Parts: sequence; structure tokens; C-alpha cells
Amino acid sequence: MQTKEQSYDVWWNNTEGEQIMEEGHLRGWKQLISMMKEDDLSGRTILDFGCNRGGFLRLLHQVKPFQEAVGIDLGEQSVAIANERKGNLPIQYLVSGSPEQFPGKFDLAFCLSVIYLIDDLKTHAWKLSQALKPGGVYYVTYNDLSSNPSRDFFKQEIEKYSHLKANVHSLDDIVSAFEHEGFKVELKRRIPTDFIAVSTLERYFRSLSDELMSVYESSYIFRFTKL
Repeated sequence: MQTKEQSYDVWWNNTEGEQIMEEGHLRGWKQLISMMKEDDLSGRTILDFGCNRGGFLRLLHQVKPFQEAVGIDLGEQSVAIANERKGNLPIQYLVSGSPEQFPGKFDLAFCLSVIYLIDDLKTHAWKLSQALKPGGVYYVTYNDLSSNPSRDFFKQEIEKYSHLKANVHSLDDIVSAFEHEGFKVELKRRIPTDFIAVSTLERYFRSLSDELMSVYESSYIFRFTKL
């Protein structure tokens, strides 16, 4: 089932936009780290699937230091920036979309605001089943826009700049793919605990009410455990 994806310079054809996105994701990353069940990562090996410029793993190590981590992404320039920024941290960033190249290596894995860019969920679930150790955990964040009035607008705006197709997966689609690979599936809604910043720099919804609907009603964290 192994597949090899084609790399590219950056997934987002606006390099300033990539930096804005990284800064915009920071609050969500902090919230996810605070909600993780795992506290001590000192002996853990970590994977970040779709790491972009590597900001999440740097933050995670600052809050919960881990033994070793690998970040993979198909954006060559983004991975180069990630490696420039990592300093002496125990992190390796690679141009890849194939976590299965590390069989049974990882205790924990993350896919943050990326799974909507993955067409084939079943193959993706298989890849993670290969990469995780037995009992390994995969955290995935996802915004389910299937009932949002701005669903089609969001998809169009993303695909104006993205190298990748924006998919509107249902929650059932995601659950089914991972259950098929034998994962235990847990899910919780992610609700903001602070004020929501309103920005004119990024506009992917037709109205503010649609954006707030996505943030408060349809933002989720999956926790998949390899049995």
C-alpha cells in the first residue's frame, strides 16, 4: 500500500502566508498540548505529520521535552526553514509524506490542521499504523465544515494558493478509516478558552458568524490509539 507523494517548494503559494499561518496556529497548539493525556514525554519519540516550518515540535519540546522527534512535510522550502530554526533540539525535519518509512518508531504522532488536505484517509491511517508502536497515540485536529454555510467558499479560498486539494471529510469518514486499521478512536470538541482574534489578513469564511461557528461548534481533536 506504500505510496510516494510528489514534493513541492511550499504547499501554500504565498510564503508570507505560511508565516502568518504558523503564528495563527500557536494558540491552538498550546491548547492541544494542555489537553494531551500524556504529561512526561522525556522517553518518547514523536512524529509531526505535515510539520510545515516546524513550529509545533519546537513548542512541544519547550513545554514537554521529549527524547527525539521527526517532522515530515512535502514542502522543501518549509522543511529547510524548519531545520534552520531547530537549533540543537533533538528534531529531524525531512521532506516526506511517508511515515511508514519508520516502522514501529513513534510513541506519539500529531497531524494538526492538515488532515483535510489528505485525499485518501484509508491509506493515511495505514501509514500511521505502520509508524506507531503498539499502544502509540495519534492526535489529529480537524474542523468539520460539512454543515457550515461557508464550506464551498472555504474550499475555494484554500485552493487558490494551495498545492493540495481541500477535502471536506465527515467525522464518520475519519473514524471509519482509522477503525478499519484497528485503532481505538476517541474524540472531543475543542472549544476556545480565550477571545478569538479577528483578522482581515486571512479570510476563509463568508461571514464572521460562519467563522465562529467553525471555531466553537465544529473544531475537534481525535485521539487514535494503535491497539
